[in-house]
Amino acid sequence: MKRTIYITRKLPEEIVDKLSSQFHVKMWSEENVPVPRDVLLKEIEDVDGLICLLTEKIDEEVLNKAKQLKIISNIAVGYNNIDIDSATEKGIVVTNTPGVLTETTADLTFALLMASARRVVEGSDFLRSGEWGAWSLMQMTGQDIYGATLGIIGLGRIGEALVKRAKGFEMNVLYYNRTRKQEKEDMLGIHYREMKDLLQQSDFICLLLPYSAEVHHLIGKEELSLMKRNAILVNTARGGLVDEDALYQSLKTGEIWAAGLDVFEQEPVSNDHPLLSLPNVVTLPHIGSASVKTRMRMAHLAADNMVNVLNDNEAITPVNEP
Repeated sequence: MKRTIYITRKLPEEIVDKLSSQFHVKMWSEENVPVPRDVLLKEIEDVDGLICLLTEKIDEEVLNKAKQLKIISNIAVGYNNIDIDSATEKGIVVTNTPGVLTETTADLTFALLMASARRVVEGSDFLRSGEWGAWSLMQMTGQDIYGATLGIIGLGRIGEALVKRAKGFEMNVLYYNRTRKQEKEDMLGIHYREMKDLLQQSDFICLLLPYSAEVHHLIGKEELSLMKRNAILVNTARGGLVDEDALYQSLKTGEIWAAGLDVFEQEPVSNDHPLLSLPNVVTLPHIGSASVKTRMRMAHLAADNMVNVLNDNEAITPVNEP
């Protein structure tokens, strides 16, 4: 008898066909609407595998409903949407999709950095609204990127990939990581700084670390006050790393120059969110890994993890060891 899996969001036909060849597949049919909580709680009861996104909260309530769940395959690098301790206790393997999205996310991070520094979105809106009456010397002036100092908080795979892009602009790169990576310093030509020093010395600060309760609001009022007035904050990691109220005040008063944000504490972000009202904020709808090739690689890796575990083989990218 075929094992059953549930997919919480519509996936490309190629992925569904791959899974259907071995399993009975059930899938939420709405492409851009998360599966309702009550539907998830019902569907989880009698499935052997679950493929989900960050939008699904797989907490103890969901896991307690699962009678025979063997694996949760999360299509993301992060997995703070899943109660890992509870899953481990129940013998459920949790997997993620690291590695395949590194370069694409680094591309997007640097794109946000450049767009924020050179006021790309603001300039486009200025032109389209008919405000561009004549050229003037200081009109739409931004910040230089070439030769500037970049501070990276969280030197994982994406952080290292970002360094390589920054070096093409001859940027001076500083980094802070919970564990210092001295072997990377000479290899990449970067310099370690404690958090306070990095915030004070950097022209650009990019957040690229995983989210956990320990780093909730890592960047708040105090940290923002340490930054230069021309500093630009870029966050392509998780929204919870930043105190958004404090960031709004800092940007509104000119305490820092600008921000580029791909992530928010609550997603999707509401249209009346204060940060969306500021001209010096470039905002995106969590598209760090959103290239066709990368998203397909993520989906294939999630499917491969499912196939391996339900065929009693080891997961390719396990998060836990139940």
